Amino acid sequence: MLWDIDHTLVDFSELGAAWYGTAFTTATGAALRVHPVFGGRTERATTTDLLTANGFEATEETIQALFQALVAESERHRHTFAETARALPGAAEALTAFAAGGDVVQTLVTGNLPEISRHKLVPFGLDEHLDLEIGGYGTLSVHRPDLVPHAVERAAAKHGTEFAADAVVVIGDTPNDVRAAVDNGVVSVAVATGHYSAEELLAEGAHTVLPDLTDTEAVRRAVLG
Repeated sequence: MLWDIDHTLVDFSELGAAWYGTAFTTATGAALRVHPVFGGRTERATTTDLLTANGFEATEETIQALFQALVAESERHRHTFAETARALPGAAEALTAFAAGGDVVQTLVTGNLPEISRHKLVPFGLDEHLDLEIGGYGTLSVHRPDLVPHAVERAAAKHGTEFAADAVVVIGDTPNDVRAAVDNGVVSVAVATGHYSAEELLAEGAHTVLPDLTDTEAVRRAVLG
């Protein structure tokens, strides 16, 4: 199972957007004029477009500097996350239910940086049943579908087994999450807990759309069939 983070497991109410002004100035020495667009995109895509839109060449050196500055901002604010953000209803219960079976590997496919992923999950205990070492993160590619095979390959290597396409499930709340699954021929379970309706997610090709994660049994059926 490949979980998204923002608006799927947690709600940070766009808190991360506020970090970009400081991080951008730290990385480039300039003020941020054009703000980032998220919507299920990878951090590499967001950072690349952000630099270009603000008049900078998106070199690997500058991208890495912005990554480091964003992680520093997250580190600086992480002590507030338990009060300023929240786990979405049913998230902890769903993660726990799949872990209890013992035969489901749970990790992440997220646009977030690895460090920020951990910062967002730990305050709510949502990291307990996720193997964060084998996830697909936003550092890897500007194309979100690229993150899925990366995570699957790392899981297969760690567990010494191959995962059939119909045994891989991507869970997320945006059209980009759905496309990441569909483009790789794996199962898409979408949740309408973000900025997109069930109809929009179905139109992108989601195999199942849930209103949220509160019905653990419905989540189990969507994932396991």
